[in-house]
Amino acid sequence: MPDGPDALSGHVMQLRSEFPDFRLHIKRVVAEDDMVVTHSLLVRKPGDPGLAMVDFFRLENGKIVEHWDVVQEVPENSVNMV
Repeated sequence: MPDGPDALSGHVMQLRSEFPDFRLHIKRVVAEDDMVVTHSLLVRKPGDPGLAMVDFFRLENGKIVEHWDVVQEVPENSVNMV
């Protein structure tokens, strides 16, 4: 995805057009110094196990200047699920 707020907005709009019922569930947020990390579950449609996501944001003067993420499909069955 290209840099900038317009690119982010376009990405969200595309996601909404493909998956109008998608939901982003933020599970936790951790902040330290100039770094903010979010752990989320993105469910694209009802009944979908979703995507587990971790996003790392580095801030300067209250704005995001760097972003990294890790995304993994949530398996329907997992040995570590209780």
